Amino acid sequence: MTILSLIGKKKGNPTGSLDHMAWQRFRRNPLSVASLVVIGLFAVVALLGYLITPDPTPFCNQQYLELATLKPGSKATFLYLDATGPLHRNMVKGTPLPYTAIPITDYRWTDGQLHATPVAGEPLVVERSRVADIKSRTFILGTDSYGRDVLSMMMIGSRVSLSVGFIAILIALLVGITLGALAAYHGGWVDNVIMWLINVVWSIPTVLLVIAITFALGKGFWQIFVAVGLTMWVDIARVVRGEVLSIKEKEYVEATRALGYSTFRTIFHHILPNIVGAVVVVAASNFASAILLEAGLSFLGIGVQPPMPSWGMMVKDYYGYILLDSAYLALLPGAAIMVIVLAFMLLANGLRDALDIRR
Repeated sequence: MTILSLIGKKKGNPTGSLDHMAWQRFRRNPLSVASLVVIGLFAVVALLGYLITPDPTPFCNQQYLELATLKPGSKATFLYLDATGPLHRNMVKGTPLPYTAIPITDYRWTDGQLHATPVAGEPLVVERSRVADIKSRTFILGTDSYGRDVLSMMMIGSRVSLSVGFIAILIALLVGITLGALAAYHGGWVDNVIMWLINVVWSIPTVLLVIAITFALGKGFWQIFVAVGLTMWVDIARVVRGEVLSIKEKEYVEATRALGYSTFRTIFHHILPNIVGAVVVVAASNFASAILLEAGLSFLGIGVQPPMPSWGMMVKDYYGYILLDSAYLALLPGAAIMVIVLAFMLLANGLRDALDIRR
């Protein structure tokens, strides 16, 4: 079921004609469709994770210092020793390599022994029984200053950005929808108290508030979820409050009160389904803001911590290489941030146009 089909099933619209028209308008917008495809590709990469990364080790942290800062498309030959079993990949945590990989420049077999020349170090003489494999590997996006595969780090970094955005938006939706709906539905002192809280949070710069919450909760992966989520609910609460104020006086809402329905049932079963469209648009744009916040915090060193790869942390670690011959180390994660944020903004604009009833 698509987002638009979910939005189209509103009270008083059993035929789904609004859903059909909105979906047609969305499909006619090539930028919106392209943004949805881009987001889908990033989501697939983040979901599969270590199953498709060239480096399946935890956090893609397999280092080959002798292969530091290889250019994109570079190839290297590896000698694999002491295999302990077949390589299996854990989709969530990764799996340490069951063998030792040594980069070599050349090798030859002599009387059942392998004579190899490592990229760095003394020549090796290895018995045939210890040799698991010899094969070359292409580093599609090159290696970083520690010899780690940049493509693998980028792929796992997408998991961090999308998961932070997803969990943060869930927290923001839970808090924002609850407070906004209660403020508009009850009015009076409840509305005044909640609006005072919204105005206080609104007056604090978002980045400073996130930094303060991060310092209070500590640095880490899960802390960044809560920190970003607790700062993004204000927009959603204001939108929900405005929409509920315009709906709560409708006849069917008055009927629920006359029938003695509870406040919870009236709000969540009869009011909120009619404002899903506006909430989805705000959530899509806030998703992009959450990714930018996470990247900014990681750049400042108070977000995701090493060795977990993050696009913002990669930009921080390698921005000095922009003036050198390895600018790709900082430009690639920066471009990834730009593409995913632009995709979510275009998606939000497309949803807004598709759900505009004036069209």
